Amino acid sequence: MNTQIYTKFDKRMLVLNKILLAFFVLITLLPLVYILVASFMDPQILVSQGISFNPKDWTIEGYQRVFSDDSILRGFLNSFFYSFSFAFLTVAVTVLTAYPLSKPNLVGKKWINIFLIITMFFGGGLVPTYLLIKDLGMLNTVWAILLPGAVNVWNIILARTYFQGLPEELVEAATIDGASDWQVFWKIMLPLAKPIMFVLFLYAFVGQWNSYFDAMIYIKDPNLEPLQLVLRKILIQSEPAKDMIGAQAAMNELKRLAEMIKYATIVISSLPLIVMYPFFQKYFDKGIMAGSLKG
Repeated sequence: MNTQIYTKFDKRMLVLNKILLAFFVLITLLPLVYILVASFMDPQILVSQGISFNPKDWTIEGYQRVFSDDSILRGFLNSFFYSFSFAFLTVAVTVLTAYPLSKPNLVGKKWINIFLIITMFFGGGLVPTYLLIKDLGMLNTVWAILLPGAVNVWNIILARTYFQGLPEELVEAATIDGASDWQVFWKIMLPLAKPIMFVLFLYAFVGQWNSYFDAMIYIKDPNLEPLQLVLRKILIQSEPAKDMIGAQAAMNELKRLAEMIKYATIVISSLPLIVMYPFFQKYFDKGIMAGSLKG
């Protein structure tokens, strides 16, 4: 039995590392706990006393105010559709582009790489992009959200590097057995690329879920608005009760409502990502390759 012996310096470094890790965990959890508790508190108590763990100071009025609008559910479903479709489309385009580029004998590989890299540094800007989408007839359609950002050069580079790291012996063995290029890609390379595919899917899903600017520019139909845009409108356009008398009272009520729903909207918009992440976490490790080759 091997017993590892630590020197005094090693022990001090271990203690220091544990203290630093505990500190990083603390500064990560504190904002999450604050937002969660604040979403259930009355804004006046929150401003005057800070967060309180006393249930008497809690209220669900903020969540009631948010979910009282039917557009919330519609925006939630729209965001899920946009995020899932965009992530699926991005991963499909990325993998289909990266795998050929990972082959050293691809004709025109150098010029294709140069063309892709140029797009990382130069863009037409918002106005030319808007005019292009308008001329293509995609304004106020779901395609204005899904298509413009589907090709991500950085993702293609990541996937290409991953494919280049896969054992070439697998391709050679499959080729000897009579497998075509498509069969090698579909039955061998694609299953082994699950880690990078799930990572890219999660990145694209999160990015699209948190996005509202493209929808704000290209979407005018309220039925097509994503959740983030709906919540933004609720937060900005919250109106006080109609029976409020006086401009000052109306302003105070508007401020109270805006403060109340601010934290509730953060929790609502973040919950799907928090629930989804644990199912993707295992794919962040490339250990799926272990045992794919026999000695």
